[in-house]
Amino acid sequence: MSDPTTEPAGPAGPAAPVTTAPPAAAQRPPAPAELRPAAAGWWDLDPCQRSVLMSWLAFTTTFAAVRGVTSSIRAGRGPFRNLSAGGEHLHHYLWGIGLLAGVGAVAIRGDERARRHPVVATCYGSGLALVVDEFALLLDLRDVYWARQGRVSVDLGIGGIAAVGCYFAGRPFMRSWMGRRRARRRPGQAEGPVTPAGPSATAAP
Repeated sequence: MSDPTTEPAGPAGPAAPVTTAPPAAAQRPPAPAELRPAAAGWWDLDPCQRSVLMSWLAFTTTFAAVRGVTSSIRAGRGPFRNLSAGGEHLHHYLWGIGLLAGVGAVAIRGDERARRHPVVATCYGSGLALVVDEFALLLDLRDVYWARQGRVSVDLGIGGIAAVGCYFAGRPFMRSWMGRRRARRRPGQAEGPVTPAGPSATAAP
């Protein structure tokens, strides 16, 4: 006698594949606001402050680079040489004036988006550095770049770099200090005269 077998109640078909749609967050690139923790200092600045920061970085880089290039030219080292046209030496403040003129044209004729473009801020910082580096020459109307009077350009350039750098370096501490002041002031502003919840304590005669 064979053992009884239990047959299934119905035909067993293949299981349908379960498809799950990926979440919407995985289908789109992260928004700028989601990237703020990685660059919180940059996103904490308003557009004007970002332009100032980029101009400062361009000024610092250009000023240091020009000083290095002119030093190598004076020492006769490296591939750099002075530029001349018609026997006249072309000072690099001319390129700085040209960059500043271009920035001025964008400021006058460009729209808000063009004026806020990072290239404009970079050109302004670099052009200003080229002019400041030869400020002593423009002041004395003589080529005193390597003379004692040329120290004015160095002092002015380093002073400007230090001043703007101190602003951006001290900005987080100022924000923290202002936040603590507002936090201490807020409880005092919330306090006010206490009014009784019940009826007036003055009884009618």
